Amino acid sequence: MADLGFIAGMRREIRRMCSRRMYFFGMVLVPLFIGVFFLSILDKGLPEQVPTAVVDLDHSTMSRTVTRSLKAIQVIDITRDCETYDDALAAVRDGSIFGFFVIPANFEQDALAGNAPTLEYYSNMTYFVPGTLAFKGFKTVAVATAGGVVKQTLQSLGLSSESISDLVQPVVIDQFPLNNPWMNYAIYLCPSFTICTFVLMIMLMTVFSITIEIKEGTSPQWLAAANGRMGVALVSKLLPQTLIFTAVGLFLLWLLFGYSHFPLNGSLGWMITATVLTVIASQSFATFICSVVPNPRLAFSLTALFGILSFSFTGFSFPVQSMYGALAIFSWLAPIRYWFLIYINIALDGVPLYYSRLYFAALIVFPIVACTMLWHLKKACLKPVYVP
Repeated sequence: MADLGFIAGMRREIRRMCSRRMYFFGMVLVPLFIGVFFLSILDKGLPEQVPTAVVDLDHSTMSRTVTRSLKAIQVIDITRDCETYDDALAAVRDGSIFGFFVIPANFEQDALAGNAPTLEYYSNMTYFVPGTLAFKGFKTVAVATAGGVVKQTLQSLGLSSESISDLVQPVVIDQFPLNNPWMNYAIYLCPSFTICTFVLMIMLMTVFSITIEIKEGTSPQWLAAANGRMGVALVSKLLPQTLIFTAVGLFLLWLLFGYSHFPLNGSLGWMITATVLTVIASQSFATFICSVVPNPRLAFSLTALFGILSFSFTGFSFPVQSMYGALAIFSWLAPIRYWFLIYINIALDGVPLYYSRLYFAALIVFPIVACTMLWHLKKACLKPVYVP
């Protein structure tokens, strides 16, 4: 009887999925669009040519050399030459540039006289990525200019080139970026944002498919199709979605590791396993929300709020170790957090599975926790009450 109820429940759910375009839109179209979108805008690995300006108040040979150095920096693009500080600041405020570099008056004269002129640069950190890149480019030129001035001054004093090099750069630094030697932002950002959006859609579609039964008053028929067993009804409803989400998740992995050739220093099999477990864990998290709050509006609100905040408090943009303790707790409640840590360990670092064992175990805990509240969901399904 249980098998017949399971089959009947699956047939019923497949019919419902085929009758609503919402399922195709939320389960397939949105995740694939997000994956292609992020891979497209970050196809070069790092945003380049950030619009900036230079304010040259000196108009000397040395200031023109500094301007040429700014124009040679790859990450910034000098789109205008402003005459005054106020003109450049107005351009920043209207959004046409993201920063500007100021060369003071009498720059060359003061530099050659040893009067230590000050180079100023401003970046608009309201827009974090372009502002940071503008700051990085400006700082590189400022440091190089300072070194050049010191070198020219020492040469005028009669020191040899070797002695000047030892004084200007006494310690030579060799950099070896591990696991991402290209310094490619996409390798870090694309998987994070793509899979996080994917998980958000899994949770929203799970909430939709469960709470719509309560809203439309069809939850008693849903349970009746599974012979009154809440567990059987839930698995028969979510299993077709699990298979579709798994297929979409595997396609996203192919986009990352196959099409885009992101580094995969560990086992692809474990990344596939982590993705499948993340799909199940996300469905379980949404099911738990529906069980605790069997109201469509509240369940959607809580799930959407938690899913959106997952972009922030799961460690994508800010390390969890540096968060306030009360906020850091929430990072361990999100399934995407564990997929992210597994991706870092297996795909980027290539460390053995032993170091990711707890993250896999955490993903398995989610469906176990969801089962503890099925009795409450069954109670709500037997007597559906929709509160708009």
